[in-house]
Amino acid sequence: MDLVDLVDRKHRREEERNENGEVTFAIPEFKTGDLVDVHVRIVEGDNERIQVFRGTVIQRHGGSSSNASFTVRKVTAGIGIERIFPLHSPRLAKIEVVRRGRVRRSRIFYLRDLRGKAARVTEKRDLRTAEQKAAAVETAQ
Repeated sequence: MDLVDLVDRKHRREEERNENGEVTFAIPEFKTGDLVDVHVRIVEGDNERIQVFRGTVIQRHGGSSSNASFTVRKVTAGIGIERIFPLHSPRLAKIEVVRRGRVRRSRIFYLRDLRGKAARVTEKRDLRTAEQKAAAVETAQ
């Protein structure tokens, strides 16, 4: 085992514990085009609160390594806001996938030039029946 694997294993969320010994959250599977809620810990003086940043993932960078990151874009009051989050940052409280997006590219920077309804990403729909989904879950376990 080399040093890079050792550092990667140390910084993975699944194995990480905080100061109180509590296990932190596991990172969900999300891809470019997905609509996500990123819960960010914000420290203001002595107070700590959680702020939710909801937007579309326009890029993932670094795979699953310890320096992996992802970029989330949202439009508020006609102004586009992009934030880059380190995937394994202790400032991230939780990542929730709200909706899966259907895109053909790994980096969808073309959304920056689109306005209004043209900037929407179509939702990936699962066309399987409930019985097929249950069978797929059983085979996965």
